[in-house]
Amino acid sequence: QVQLVESGGGLVQPGGSLRLSCAASVSIFSFNAVGWYRQAPGKPRELVAAIRSGASTNYADSVKGRFTISRDNAKNTVYLQMNSLKPEDTAVYYCNFATILGREYWGQGTQVTVSS
Repeated sequence: QVQLVESGGGLVQPGGSLRLSCAASVSIFSFNAVGWYRQAPGKPRELVAAIRSGASTNYADSVKGRFTISRDNAKNTVYLQMNSLKPEDTAVYYCNFATILGREYWGQGTQVTVSS
């Protein structure tokens, strides 16, 4: 059974930073892609950032230059460093691990609130 445990959310002022972590209960090498999604109230869930097995990354246009996704294979953990946060970044953030066969696993979600 794959479990993903997220941490690092919270309340931050505009312009501040947060780092989200998502630790997997199995080897991260079991997955073809790992990433972060977010869902704001009344909006659909959207991809924020992802790393593919070849280490290529992609980001939503709204976070390019501000957010960085990374992975620590030894710790089976993926991170999302979020800088220059804006109120519109407020959402519940979910990590997502996907196998090459398309099976997906989700974290429990962590709330990020950007407000003064």
